[in-house]
Amino acid sequence: MLFFSFFKTLVGKEITIELKNNLSIKGKLHSVDQFLNIKLEDIQVLQPDIYPQLLSVKNCFIRGSVVRYVHLNSKDVDVELLEDATRREFREMKRTAAVTATAVAK
Repeated sequence: MLFFSFFKTLVGKEITIELKNNLSIKGKLHSVDQFLNIKLEDIQVLQPDIYPQLLSVKNCFIRGSVVRYVHLNSKDVDVELLEDATRREFREMKRTAAVTATAVAK
């Protein structure tokens, strides 16, 4: 859930998505769901000579399983918030593991 929460903070920001088929699309993040499916608006294909059929497309939905990389502007990433969320998730994971281990030991 950490990545889902992180990407929700980037709604409205410009990002670049690199797909597993080497297509790169730049656009404004409109929405993201728990499966990391992404909806982009005002897109621009970064290889228009290779994918000319996509030049007229303005909005797109990208299935999370076909994403290779998400490129972000460093100014859009709140590193402190991300570190705090990571620490909280780790503590919660340890707490859950301790409770499970105690229940198994009984």
